[in-house]
Amino acid sequence: MTLAAPAAPGRMGQALEPTVLQAYLGDLEAWVRGRRTELDELDEAALAAGRGADVASDMALSLALWKAVSDRYQLVFATWDGGRVLQAERERISTLIWGRLDGAASLPGNLVVSLPEACRLSDALAGQLRTRLALTPGADAAAARIRELRAQCERLRDQVGLEPAAGRDAAVRELAGLMSRLETVAERARRGADVGGLLGPLEIDATRFERDLIVGNARRREARGQVQQARELRADLEAREAALASLADTCVRTVEPAPRYAVPDVDALGPIPNTPELIGPYLQRLDRVGQAMSLAQEKYAAALADLTDLTQLLDAYVAKARALGLAERDDLRESERQARQVLGRRPAPIAVCRQLVTTYQTWLTQAGTTSHQQETA
Repeated sequence: MTLAAPAAPGRMGQALEPTVLQAYLGDLEAWVRGRRTELDELDEAALAAGRGADVASDMALSLALWKAVSDRYQLVFATWDGGRVLQAERERISTLIWGRLDGAASLPGNLVVSLPEACRLSDALAGQLRTRLALTPGADAAAARIRELRAQCERLRDQVGLEPAAGRDAAVRELAGLMSRLETVAERARRGADVGGLLGPLEIDATRFERDLIVGNARRREARGQVQQARELRADLEAREAALASLADTCVRTVEPAPRYAVPDVDALGPIPNTPELIGPYLQRLDRVGQAMSLAQEKYAAALADLTDLTQLLDAYVAKARALGLAERDDLRESERQARQVLGRRPAPIAVCRQLVTTYQTWLTQAGTTSHQQETA
């Protein structure tokens, strides 16, 4: 089944309803996890087929898009704070959803997209990669592939409607050509013909066209003026600032030692200038603030991940001890108790936690060796 990004709710600056946000965050989390798994599988398939170089650029862009979406989801989730959100937080979340991702260090510098656009572009690229690597199901799945192409053509129809008048006729002609080819393929499939050889090129052309439309729309928005760019980027940074402050506070309360990265103050940059000689340097300062936020977010998230990883590692060791019938031994039970007690502290001393988990592993190794010796004696 093809993975598709969830439809983003609301619009920029709108205070979204909590139930709508909760549903969207759940769907987006599933999409982020699923897309990463899918990209890993596609990468393995490309390497196994000796075609890594052929798809390297698309794979790099796909991974960059996934990283940008994943980072933005993390900020949205931090702002969501388990549903404890008032109107200001809900407006901030909609800004994070619909704001620009050009503050994301992983995206190419000339690609300026919102979170929903990044998701749709990722879907299109993943479809193209699947087709190029011949991972799409065979002739027995032709009907499903035709349905997916019909849905893609509807998305293309919406995108074509956003094209400027000067270039819309060419886009309409290309869409009409794709739809005509699709109807021909569908008719042949209804007559029982093998259409596998026709579907592949059609899927490639449709995904390329969709990608071009999305990127073209993003680039046109980039060209609307540096002042508008500065407004959008600043609004995004202000939303990220609040979300990052929440993430930093959670990290400081949860682990010790916690990173000590200052959350940049966007207000310190002053008002947005509107003169050509000042707007360029101002955009550069906004970019440096975005890079500093990305670095701080990475460090705080990594510190929290360390605690989660240690807890999961201890769980794995305990499960192994139970499988071996050793978990109730006094040394192991006391070692687990101590480790869980320290892991549960707030803030939890990471160095001590790591040592206690290692100690439990050492006791488990010792107990396993002794048990084996007793059985063979």
